[in-house]
Amino acid sequence: MKRMVGVLMVGICAMGTVAPAAASSSLRGEITVSAAASLTDSFTALAKAFRAANPKVKVRLNFSSSSTLVAQIQSGAPSDVIAAADLSSVEKLVAGGSVVADPRVFARNSLAIAVKPGNPEKVKSINDLARLRTIALCGKTVPCGVYASTVLARSGVVINESNITRGADVKATLGAVVTGDADAAIVYKTDVIAAGKAIHVVDIASSSNVKTMYGIASIRGSKNGLLAKAFVDFVLSEQGWKILKGFGFQKP
Repeated sequence: MKRMVGVLMVGICAMGTVAPAAASSSLRGEITVSAAASLTDSFTALAKAFRAANPKVKVRLNFSSSSTLVAQIQSGAPSDVIAAADLSSVEKLVAGGSVVADPRVFARNSLAIAVKPGNPEKVKSINDLARLRTIALCGKTVPCGVYASTVLARSGVVINESNITRGADVKATLGAVVTGDADAAIVYKTDVIAAGKAIHVVDIASSSNVKTMYGIASIRGSKNGLLAKAFVDFVLSEQGWKILKGFGFQKP
């Protein structure tokens, strides 16, 4: 079996704010959910809530960039559900017949600029990034990297590639600012919210920003298709949305 990157096993404890199911669930078994790195916190909470309602279910979470997850699934890595930070990644699986149905949009996001606490470089807008020494961006084929390129182009800002450090996913990209390896980063708004006092947030004007769409779908050939569908339905449910909203995501 191929080694999966960033796999977490969700345990038996549920979030204190999640109410137990009214009736005993008949669902049982185990699924692997491959989710974009920007969904790490929210999907850990979603999996705990799903587990609380279905005590005989185990959910394995595999976090990485959406492009990496697609490559893993295409190469045969075990997965039952994919949740990507864009629709084009899942559509590659649709084209190859790897998913049961077209992806459903379950959340939206936007981008923001992350800088060091106190904003020592006095960054006020995306235009200021052109004068900084090092900018962290996601990889060119990673959704957050593609979105960042769009934002820069819309703003008319050109950054020399020699001044760019690229992260494998949004967590690594944001981490470059936290560790001091970059002066600023363009990442998802939800990730800068989650970082708290570790970074300072500079908003990107709506005229230049993007509204990202997160897509979810069940993988064809899943050994537990019924359970995979149940998890997808839970993410799309009102309870699922309340959890996502709590992490700063926007309504689909």
